[in-house]
Amino acid sequence: MDRLSLYLDPQIRDWVLFPITLVMILVGILRHYVVILLQSPPKKLSRAATREQRALTRSQILRATSSNSPIPPAFYKSISQHLSEAYKAGTYLKDGPPKADAPSSAPNPLSDPAAMDGMMAGMKTQMVMMVPQMVIMGWINFFFQGFVLNLSVKLPFPLTLGFKSMLQRGIDTPDMDVRWVSSLSWYFLNFFGLNGLYRLILGGDNGADSSRDMTASPFAAMGNAQPGQPQDFNKLFKAERDNLEFAEGLHNWVGEDMDIKILRKYGKLAAL
Repeated sequence: MDRLSLYLDPQIRDWVLFPITLVMILVGILRHYVVILLQSPPKKLSRAATREQRALTRSQILRATSSNSPIPPAFYKSISQHLSEAYKAGTYLKDGPPKADAPSSAPNPLSDPAAMDGMMAGMKTQMVMMVPQMVIMGWINFFFQGFVLNLSVKLPFPLTLGFKSMLQRGIDTPDMDVRWVSSLSWYFLNFFGLNGLYRLILGGDNGADSSRDMTASPFAAMGNAQPGQPQDFNKLFKAERDNLEFAEGLHNWVGEDMDIKILRKYGKLAAL
């Protein structure tokens, strides 16, 4: 049967190939805008949580400029020691200084409302992906299952028999050429092949990329370090104290001997 040519009715192209492709494109675009509507705006942090984060950022900026710092050595050492003592005392912690008898344990993300909101957002995104795909698969199986030649397109290059189960789903014909593609397999090809078209129409960061969401977990957002999600700032502050102490030895003031440098630049002093 591989040597024989199969002549398909052009209506199979018009009523099978084009409708499946068009429906999947429209469903993907609709899904993108539904995901946008379901996204909740980020919640504002409290004043204490913002102060906690800004205190850590302040120390990081101070350390980043230590090798070429605009702050004189006396002021730099004073600021560094003040931050180090505040980190040790827990002054900047949003819940206050830790108690001496309190057990040191990592914060539970399930007890944080922001982390729970991120988990629920991931679950809603996956539901928006799963439900349309289940409806489309049921629609294809219901309307196109009765075709004698339930075929849509023929690939222009030869393939081995290993691709037969992938490209001819729903067709129990062992002697048919592997290059013929069934309507159900055409759905799976579009499922993974339309991502480039979605990026062209909707942009790179779109909600229509189904293959990306298949590997994503609704709990993945809980592990990302995003503002508002639980972090053990007490341990971060302890590590930052060591970094500040190390950065003090690397401090170099850019204004050192600035008067002599200016006089030499304008020829008032002899160059070395």
